[in-house]
Amino acid sequence: MMTEKTYKPCDLVIYGALGDLSRRKLMMSLYQLDKSKLLEPQTRIIGVDRLNESKAGFIEIVHKSLMEFLPTAFEEDVWQRLSARFEYLQMNINDPQEFKKLGAILDQKNRITVNYLAIPPSLFKSVCTGLNKTKLIHKESRLVMEKPIGHDLQSSHEINDTFQAVFKEEQIYRIDHYLGKETVLNLLALRFANSIFTTNWSHDTIDNVQITVAEEVGIEGRWDYFDHSGQLCDMLQNHLLQILTFIAMEPPVSLEAKNIHQEKIKVLKALRPISDWDVSTKTVRGQYTKGYVQGKEVPGYLEEEGANTESSTESFVAMRVDIDNWRWSGVPFYLRTGKRMNRKRTEIIITFKQLPHNIFKASFQDLPPNKLVIYLQPKEGVEIEMLSKVPCINGSIRLQKNKLDLSFVDAKKKTRASGGYERLLLEAMRGNNKLFISREETEAAWAWVDSIQHAWNKLSDGPKAYSAGTWGPNAADALLARDGRTWED
Repeated sequence: MMTEKTYKPCDLVIYGALGDLSRRKLMMSLYQLDKSKLLEPQTRIIGVDRLNESKAGFIEIVHKSLMEFLPTAFEEDVWQRLSARFEYLQMNINDPQEFKKLGAILDQKNRITVNYLAIPPSLFKSVCTGLNKTKLIHKESRLVMEKPIGHDLQSSHEINDTFQAVFKEEQIYRIDHYLGKETVLNLLALRFANSIFTTNWSHDTIDNVQITVAEEVGIEGRWDYFDHSGQLCDMLQNHLLQILTFIAMEPPVSLEAKNIHQEKIKVLKALRPISDWDVSTKTVRGQYTKGYVQGKEVPGYLEEEGANTESSTESFVAMRVDIDNWRWSGVPFYLRTGKRMNRKRTEIIITFKQLPHNIFKASFQDLPPNKLVIYLQPKEGVEIEMLSKVPCINGSIRLQKNKLDLSFVDAKKKTRASGGYERLLLEAMRGNNKLFISREETEAAWAWVDSIQHAWNKLSDGPKAYSAGTWGPNAADALLARDGRTWED
């Protein structure tokens, strides 16, 4: 009889525990994990921040954050169990001697230390130095960090070198929260556990793939960071390329982390470079102007608070991506992401090839292709668009479009889909790094993106204007129109 595996408890140390990421995402996710009784009973949560706050004050701040951001009803018994795990340390992480205070409360004999860097990348080295100099790194210690892992290939090298000077690669957990989403993981099951998809997942049957990550929000006070990054580096280099690798990867030998990473790296290295000679025909940059989002007037990018009115940073990117391997030869992947768009939407649409002959012209002059639609947010789910007969006993056979729900979730049970951070926090504490990004993946993605950025820098024209509340500049539609296709809006 199989029994549930037990895991060693952790000291989860969150650097930047009073910051926005911690309050909005991490604490809410830890609450949900404790509610589901997935945290080991002896696991502790140690908040580290530069602010002079007491343990009681820290607990009160977390409580207020949960009351503000928690999407489900607040349960007092869960809160009492969670808050009993908390410790708080006021620390200057730029001073290695300060880490002695952390060492005094860690229990490295009985607990695994998981260091979560919810801080700017400029502080990563300080944490690694402090942990190393105070001998707080052991073979079971782990390091978890957020994007961005650099702003180009060179800076990514430098950050990764900083990590690997004191941690082994298998101890490092680079987060992309999209990889914790149920529907992204369901791609593995759909593709590799079902022959109907496994045998129909190549250039022989698929016409094109579209990946859209659209945001309603603008800069939201992140001007300094975003204007030095742009949508290409902030979103496409990580989220969209990671989704692309799950769609395009070959079957891994097993579900072990190293085997999944190997197949994803092969995809990234097979991306056809976009350089000076084709960047104008393969990519589109956009920057939003004032407009209306959900009926509310919003300012343009150059009108945001603290804006540089001469900025040419893109808030929208669309491009055609080609993968030079046997499976995907001739199949375009269209990627699109932007801020202040029509609505929040993250979707993957896989369009299959049309049938060569149509015997149902009474219904459709051209038979519409089947489509596999994978929703990541705001809803999560999987559907396939197909054709079926209109029910009737009179007249000829007529067809209609239908959607087959493949989500495998019973809506009547009102099952709450776990957030990406919940799953990734849990996997980091349990020591499973298959859902995280390896160094080689990160740097392969940067190498490909850098060539695009360098080509853009040589162009005389800047990003195309698009009104807030739309789906981007007209040039994005022309990108697909040149191939005889349209975006699935």
